[in-house]
Amino acid sequence: MVNKKIWFKTPAEDWNVALPVGNGRIGGMCFGKPVCETIQLNEDSIWSGGYRKRDNASALPNLEKVRQLLREDRIAEAEKIVDEAFCGTPESQRHYMPLGDLTIYHYKEGTCEYISRSLDLENAVCETRYSLNGTNFTRRVICSEPAQVMAVCIEADKPASVSVKVGIDGRDDYFDDNTPVNDTDILYYGGSGSEDGIRFAAYVRVKGDGGTVRRWGNSIVTEDCDRVTILLGAQTNFRVTDYKKAAELDVITAAEKTFDELLKEHTEDYRSFFDRASVSFEDTADSTLPTDERLAAVKAGKVDNGLITLYFDFGRYLMISGSREGTLPLNLQGIWNKDMWPAWGSKFTVNINTEMNYWCAEPCGLGELHMPLFDHIERMRPHGRETAREMYGCDGFVCHHNTDIWGDTAPQDRWIPGTQWVTGAAWLCTHIWEHWLFTRDKDFLAQKYDTMKEAAKFFVDFLIDDGSGRLVTAPSVSPENTYITASGAKGSVCIGPSMDSQIICQLFTAVIEAGKILDTDKDFGEMLCKMRDKLPKPEIGKYGQIMEWAVDYDEAEPGHRHISQLYALYPADIISVRHTPELAKAARATIVRRLSHGGGHTGWSRAWIINHWARLRDGEKVKKNIAALLANSTSDNLFDMHPPFQIDGNFGAAAGITEALLQSHNGEIQLLPALSPDWKNGCFRGLRARGGYTVDCEWQNSRPTRCTVTPIQDGKCTIVLPEGCKPLSVSADFEYCDDCIVVSTKADRSFEIVFG
Repeated sequence: MVNKKIWFKTPAEDWNVALPVGNGRIGGMCFGKPVCETIQLNEDSIWSGGYRKRDNASALPNLEKVRQLLREDRIAEAEKIVDEAFCGTPESQRHYMPLGDLTIYHYKEGTCEYISRSLDLENAVCETRYSLNGTNFTRRVICSEPAQVMAVCIEADKPASVSVKVGIDGRDDYFDDNTPVNDTDILYYGGSGSEDGIRFAAYVRVKGDGGTVRRWGNSIVTEDCDRVTILLGAQTNFRVTDYKKAAELDVITAAEKTFDELLKEHTEDYRSFFDRASVSFEDTADSTLPTDERLAAVKAGKVDNGLITLYFDFGRYLMISGSREGTLPLNLQGIWNKDMWPAWGSKFTVNINTEMNYWCAEPCGLGELHMPLFDHIERMRPHGRETAREMYGCDGFVCHHNTDIWGDTAPQDRWIPGTQWVTGAAWLCTHIWEHWLFTRDKDFLAQKYDTMKEAAKFFVDFLIDDGSGRLVTAPSVSPENTYITASGAKGSVCIGPSMDSQIICQLFTAVIEAGKILDTDKDFGEMLCKMRDKLPKPEIGKYGQIMEWAVDYDEAEPGHRHISQLYALYPADIISVRHTPELAKAARATIVRRLSHGGGHTGWSRAWIINHWARLRDGEKVKKNIAALLANSTSDNLFDMHPPFQIDGNFGAAAGITEALLQSHNGEIQLLPALSPDWKNGCFRGLRARGGYTVDCEWQNSRPTRCTVTPIQDGKCTIVLPEGCKPLSVSADFEYCDDCIVVSTKADRSFEIVFG
């Protein structure tokens, strides 16, 4: 039996090792303390205030001046204007905030023996087991999407033993009331920031089987119950007008069911997503050890393939628990945040982090969980139109390197290396195309075509000629990096950073191809084709690397965490080993140079590098970088640590594991393209490939033995044959094409390949 639990022998003394539960909207961090438990609470729409219109009216009158200064290499002068005339007014967007803390206190004193705390990734149940005065207790916590509540169940192995005091407070005392409204219920409510800010409410009900339940001060107290169930609902005025009543109704409705009934519908809902895919590697490590001990062993150099699959499953768990249809997208911390002023505002940072949060959605068969991101792009569009028009005099819509709950698109912060980046909306819109590539959902594509088109229209107006016939962005930056000119001057604002050209190329391609599929906008598509031909292509620089800027500058920090010029390698498919071998060689040189200067030092950066090595088909490097991620950037609860905690690395690494096992770009499927040497024997089931395919695969001695492919539609499926492998049999019509086989497919009809 594969162990799919994260578990410990001791309670969490620190938030970063507590265990997360969530239903996409409500989140909790469970410490697993026996006598006095705290569950830190979040609701995804509690942010620091209402919408701010922050477009800087000084930008447009100074746009051409800045461009001219950049042409004349007067970088410092250009950056001074950008700093003051292009920043948001005010400078910052809204930030994410916690809901509060649910406390559960066993108030009858006595001796305590701790047993364990665990998170069951297969069923999404957090459990704490302990003994008080010789009575064994089990506390289970779920966060149910069907019921829209968090539910806590406390049971004992002896009757009339559950006597607890339940309360809710927190937020550094920034709430209005937490007084019980009767003997079983508490209404907790407050607000955050500005006259039109977010108002929130949580409603708590305590149910006792046997014994008594009564109010006591600002708590609910149970005495001598056989079992206690605590229900918590939370709502805000972001979604509903009467948020207090909505939270109460969620709890009243859930209270009509027993905990066992809530648990059953919760696990059925959760497993409808979790069971879609699986990855398994042959393993000799002891999977019965607590997770912190297993992680410590890996840090000491031990191989634990089971811990890698547990990490992969944890990434999927976080996706299912943090992103559901109708919720906000995953922010820098998913939905789990304890701080009133979290790092970087726990916003949606769209110069890689938000995008990385969704890299594993499609390959792992969780395409519906991608929807909150698409919904949020729609929230951004009206604001992005205003930003495009007022700051740049352009049509279409634009977003800079962050957005917030309201879809704010104006520049964030006054930080030259990051603020003046104009390609956020463009990158986000490529996710729309990715969803189409994996699902072949033509209705979805038709619905979202105008969104992609509008993002492209901004660049139709914004791009300028660089003097050599190429179309480039200006002013912009290569995210968060700084260059050194030939004269020794340092700068970040520039003309034509490589990543911008690559993203715009992918966006234009998506719009062009979508127009053909939908038989629309032929003239616009032809115009984009001509413009795409004038975009700079990836170039090789003096170190044999992919150039990060239009000029082959040195980096001020050669080991920088962002490797933006390799967007072309991953997540894009502009660079590949099979089709652009010289560029792939240069991409390898780029990573080697970054790592040799200390790169990959943040969790998400290391996760990106795993995906890069997978695309370069280097299983040995995949192995080393997964090991480095676990050793240097992973908390004992398997949270990714930037540091501090930042959830993108969890999703990025899960995507990297899938990318090592299955790739589908440039119209081809590749089996086991970057298999770690430690994964000699194994299998995966239910991974998805572009083109609308579900793929299962088994392998022995690092060579595939059997593969099953299920297509969504009729067509031709091109599969690259692993080196040295030939099919013994294929259960469908096929033909050889160089080092590939091309299989004729029928919708929903699986075909099997057996390898010799």
